[in-house]
Amino acid sequence: MLKKILTIIKAEFKKSIIILVLILLTSISAAANSNSWGKAQWIWQEEAGPANTWVAFRKEFNLKDIPENALANIAVDTKYWLWVNGEMVLFEGGLARGAAPDTNYYDEVNLKSYLKEGKNTIAILVWYWGRTRKVHDDSGKGGLLFYADLGKQVLESNTTWKMKVHPAYDSKSGGGGGSANRVNAYNVKFDARKALGDWSNQAWYTSNYDDKDWNKPIVKGIANSKPWGTLVKRAIPQWNNRGLVDYVSLTLKSNKEKVDLPFKNTTDSLLIIRAKLPFNQQITPYSKVNSNAGKTIVADMDNHFNMLKGTYITKDGVQEFESYSWINGHFVEYSIPAGVEVLELKYRWTGVGEMTGHFECSDPYFSRLWWMARNTLYVCARDGFMDCPDRERGLWIGDVADQTGAIFYSLDDAGRLLLKKGIDNTISYRKGDTIQGLAPGFGAYRGKSSELTGQSLQYIDQGIWQYYYNTGDKATLENAYPAVFNYLKLWDMQENGLPKHRKGYANWVDWGIDTDPVATNVVLYFMALKSAKKMAIALGKTKDLAWYDTRITSIKANFEKEYWQGNRYGSKNKVIEERVSALAILSGLAKQEHYNTLVDSVLVPIRKSSPHMEWIAEEAIMLTGQYDKGLERMKVRYKEQVNKEWLTTLYEKYLPKLRGTYNHAWNAPNYVLSRYIAGIKATSVAWETFEVNPNFAHLTTVKQIVPSVKGDIILEAKKTEQKYQVSFNTPANTRATVYIPKEDKVISKILVNGKEIWKKGKFKKKLKDIELASEDDNFICFKVEAGNWNFNTEYQ
Repeated sequence: MLKKILTIIKAEFKKSIIILVLILLTSISAAANSNSWGKAQWIWQEEAGPANTWVAFRKEFNLKDIPENALANIAVDTKYWLWVNGEMVLFEGGLARGAAPDTNYYDEVNLKSYLKEGKNTIAILVWYWGRTRKVHDDSGKGGLLFYADLGKQVLESNTTWKMKVHPAYDSKSGGGGGSANRVNAYNVKFDARKALGDWSNQAWYTSNYDDKDWNKPIVKGIANSKPWGTLVKRAIPQWNNRGLVDYVSLTLKSNKEKVDLPFKNTTDSLLIIRAKLPFNQQITPYSKVNSNAGKTIVADMDNHFNMLKGTYITKDGVQEFESYSWINGHFVEYSIPAGVEVLELKYRWTGVGEMTGHFECSDPYFSRLWWMARNTLYVCARDGFMDCPDRERGLWIGDVADQTGAIFYSLDDAGRLLLKKGIDNTISYRKGDTIQGLAPGFGAYRGKSSELTGQSLQYIDQGIWQYYYNTGDKATLENAYPAVFNYLKLWDMQENGLPKHRKGYANWVDWGIDTDPVATNVVLYFMALKSAKKMAIALGKTKDLAWYDTRITSIKANFEKEYWQGNRYGSKNKVIEERVSALAILSGLAKQEHYNTLVDSVLVPIRKSSPHMEWIAEEAIMLTGQYDKGLERMKVRYKEQVNKEWLTTLYEKYLPKLRGTYNHAWNAPNYVLSRYIAGIKATSVAWETFEVNPNFAHLTTVKQIVPSVKGDIILEAKKTEQKYQVSFNTPANTRATVYIPKEDKVISKILVNGKEIWKKGKFKKKLKDIELASEDDNFICFKVEAGNWNFNTEYQ
């Protein structure tokens, strides 16, 4: 009895110590976060907004010495532009709010290289959106919060700053889809006759800018206070600002004649100059003109789904203007009034990180298709991955799941961080145990769930799990896993051993025709279960494994008899379509004995999916090993788009004709080409091991750059009747398995880095960092350590 009492006391004591430590850590964290903002205060005008308001802030101060470090923390709702001593430091700072409810992102900006001894001026232009839509959770109040430790002094936002609502920006500019819940941002309409002069561009060596009629800002709160909430450090790098550059070409829209600058509209009517971009990009348009006052110049896009435009009303003389609200498309269309002389037209391309991945092959069709898919992925990435950059800009999680595979073959670390941000945002904005289709989305905008069950399930498998598998980021997985487990438990099992269908917000699985939502979601649920089980294993959640195993086993045992229809998988009452059959192959539910039937009767001839599930059908064919047929389907499905010379991104829908946005996120043929044709894929978490196994099909050469989390993997492979050559690098702390195909031929010799290691059917000579892994009827496999490798194989 005494022993039992002592055990209880000991346990309670441990529990108390743990609670005390947690409280202490929380207090330290809160104090550290508070100290990082000193006495900085949220400042703004008296009004809470209003929506679509541009407010200019200025602060003059003196420095005796340039500090060793000059990091500034800056938070706003919603966007800002920063100048120090007349130099632009940051173009479009701030992230759309949505780390979680009641949170606000802040930026950390290094000011050191812009500071001078003596007088300094900081200028900040803040743009407050003031509306919640699909990607932004409005706080309800505009605001600026600024803190910089400058060594012997600190600089904090407070009433010593100057502010002025910028009179040239029209808050009634409209745009963004009006009341249709489309885009958060607004049109930009700027009247240069009301401008503030060089308020932001004043250099340190010029005379003082006269801001005596500017106002003192009103203090609205302190750091980490509502309505802005807890401050969270920016989750991704600042935009890659490539500066103002010339367009590819300028032509008149009316007659396609070339325009040479300077160009004056000497007609009596409006002329439209079409400015060509290299490809579909997120840009801000710029113009420099000589004009009389009161002329209206509009910068719009060729893209009719574009919701935004920039309008500039001239003053007298030579002047320049850049519309700061980004837009996208293939051509910028400048409307030039009569009498206006155009001196310069330029654009600024900004975006998340770089597109460092690359693919090319001997068939230029697939090289161009990969490039178009990469462009589509990149133009659909900004504050979050989004369905499209024009009509909605919404983080639909099924679209992000489609993008995930392509991210790891196309984008650098910034792309991976943006995916992490999307996962964190989605988990934070779930409604109860429901993983919603948008973050913040309908939950913030309309107060109801936006669950699309197929997308939520797809996101678990192809989004969350694949992110962890490709990065090894266990902290993000730990944050997401409880929500994943609780969501999957919302699904009930039926007497037939299969999950009961959940409709969610809408009974939608794909834009294509003849969908089969019930059967589709059964397979997606099975795939989500399998990936969630892997999550549990990775996190040591062993108590959850039995629950997963029970459901996985039940679905495996009952899927075939319920959904096999003799030549396809799907519901008995549905007409033939390819999505369920493709998913059955991807999930492992399809029997291998059905593969040829599924490929020849369904996956090649039936083409009812939209691009959202097209890549899944293509991947399913590749998984059966019938690479030529996979490429055949890919060519048929994308031929109309690839053959359009002007088009550089991919459409939302195929049927009954190309329609929807011409830059939609869910096009992922680049993932299929990189993983199965270039044949490079991770075989363990965070690319510690990977596979090199090009599948040429009808091709003769393949090149690939994979920007893996361990470093770039660069592949070149070439194939003839008598030779097979493959060169690649294995980054530090990785190991690769390379497959040498036999192709029903006799291999006479294999040279590695110029040395013969295989002759007369035997591993002849051992080299450092290489070993024979296996051999069967199809391949000889070698394992190699970090380094550069060149394999040359000759056949008899």
